[in-house]
Formats: sequence, structure tokens, C-alpha cells
Amino acid sequence: MSKTGSTPEQRRAYRIALADALKAGYAVLKDGGEALDAAVAAVAVMEDNPLFNAGKGAVFNSAGKNELEASVMLSKPPASYPGIPSSRRGSALTLLTRAKNPAKVARAIYLNPSVSPHVFLSGAQAEEIGASLGETLVDPSYFYTERRWKEHRRGLGLPDTVVGSEDDLPPQGTVGAVALDVRGCVAAVTSTGGRTNKLPGRIGDTPLMGAGFWAEEWTGPRTGGWVSNLLSTLGLAESKDTTRAVGISGTGDGDYFIRQATASSIASRMKLAGEDLEKASERVIKDLYELGGLGGVIALDDAGNVSMSLNCTGMYRGVIRDDGVPKVAIFDDDPLEEIGM
Repeated sequence: MSKTGSTPEQRRAYRIALADALKAGYAVLKDGGEALDAAVAAVAVMEDNPLFNAGKGAVFNSAGKNELEASVMLSKPPASYPGIPSSRRGSALTLLTRAKNPAKVARAIYLNPSVSPHVFLSGAQAEEIGASLGETLVDPSYFYTERRWKEHRRGLGLPDTVVGSEDDLPPQGTVGAVALDVRGCVAAVTSTGGRTNKLPGRIGDTPLMGAGFWAEEWTGPRTGGWVSNLLSTLGLAESKDTTRAVGISGTGDGDYFIRQATASSIASRMKLAGEDLEKASERVIKDLYELGGLGGVIALDDAGNVSMSLNCTGMYRGVIRDDGVPKVAIFDDDPLEEIGM
């Protein structure tokens, strides 16, 4: 991604789209809604927008097909579904070809353990379960866009079969949202079309717990490092344990996220090394880069701290807090700003 490879009009289109997604999630939270529902609402907006590599904007694999992935994960079960056990941490789906909104299907399956007790499902069976729970299936042709088809053709060294601009600003990975509700629940929702011209059947980090997404709750000190943690464990310092939670959604070189367990590593550094959210995120994303992986994460803890660490030239990102004002950014040196500035 580079500013020279895009126009102000294109950048503004993405900023508006990001703001729309943030506002959709905020509309759920401001009325006391669940974090899961807010994150899904935000992601569904991006799945419906061809600008993003998810849902309608999904890329093609090397066989000219769309294979989609999505996941949801929560730090604790949603309060409005008391029957869901705390051990049911989330739901992940891959190799979808007909789910209009993969994130909504992942949510529906998570909320219905009696229909599917499994964590990870794929293909037609997952979609049929989603349909039985009221989610929409579409013909695979729904996912066709000229822009993505051109990317597919060019990537294979074939001539374009449609006319259009080649200097746009295509997203290279995944969409996601992380939300915190008034009950202290943190939910992470992620959705993607994968990598352009990936091999058929390739599974990325988006549906793999710990790699491209993670959410967790634990009891421990809110501040301090490994020294204070050790002293507390040895009884040499007063322990001030409290309930903590975090949610992470990643985008980038998925194969590296898988090998590095990127998302769960952030939570582990917070829990075991006593690092704050920003330090843990920055360290893990730096490690990713040193091994050759490009990408970034959006992360949120139960105190409302936000980290949007990246090791590349840009990542579409934004935040909305209780004032209801969406702030977004694209490139690595962009500050978060309101739309219309």
C-alpha cells in the first residue's frame, strides 16, 4: 500500500466505509447490546462492501473460485445466552462458497451448541447449518466483482477480460472487529476471502484460534511486569489480582500468523509477562516482521485500551468510543481522524 498508488477519492471511499462499519457496531453497544453482536454488525458492513476482501469483495483462488473464512471468539459467553458454557470459546468456518455473510454464520453456530458442538467446520455442511439457523446463502456468482477478477487474471499472467483502473488501493487481507460491552465481555470477529490466487482448499489464519484471532479472560494483576508477577507468586509482594480480558483480530500474511500463533501470543504476553496491551502487540508484530511476515492487528482489552499495531505501510483501521465519533486511518503514519476533515 502506498499513498502514491491511490487517489484522494479512493482513500475517502475507504474512510467512509470504515466509519460506516464502526457506526454499525456502535449502534448495538449504545443500547446496551452484546459485544458479539456489535462486532458482527461491523464486520457484516464490510462483508457487504466490495471494497474489502471479505464477502462480496472476496478475492479469487487460482481456480477462479471464492472460498471464504470467518470466526468469532469471546472472552466470556454473552450475558443474553446463559446456557452457553464458558468452555465454548468461539466458532470458526472455512471453505465457504455460498454464505452471504460468513461472520453471521459463525455467530449463529456459536450461539447454538446443540446444533453443532464443534469449534471448526468447513464447506457445505457449515453453510447448511447456517441456513437452518436463518442465515442467507447465495449463488457463488454473487461474489464476482470485476476488480477481483482482474486481480486474479493478472496474478496468473493472463490478460484482463474486463476494463477498469489498475491503480486502485486493494486491501490485501482480512476484515475484523473487536468490541467491548458494558458487561466486560470482549468479542473478536474476523472474515476474509483469503489470498489472491491461493491454492484451492488453502486455509489461512482467519479460522484458526490463536493465529488470526483470539479472545480470553483471566485473573491477574492489571499492571506490572514479570518481576512483580514473580514476587506476588512467591508471596513477597501483595497480589492485586483482578479479572482481565482481551480480544484480537489480525490481518496480513496468514501463514506467518499461523506459525507464530500471533493473536494468542499477545494475550500470553499480557497474562504471563505482565505487559500492557500496546507493548504486547508491538512486540508480537515486530517478531512477525523479523521472520518475514507482514501485517497488523486490532486489539482491545476490558479497560478500553486499544492497540492497532502494524509492521507494514498501511492497514485500514478505526475506533469508536462512547462519544459515538468514528476515527479512522489507512497508512502507517496516518493519525486517527474523524471523517470530513
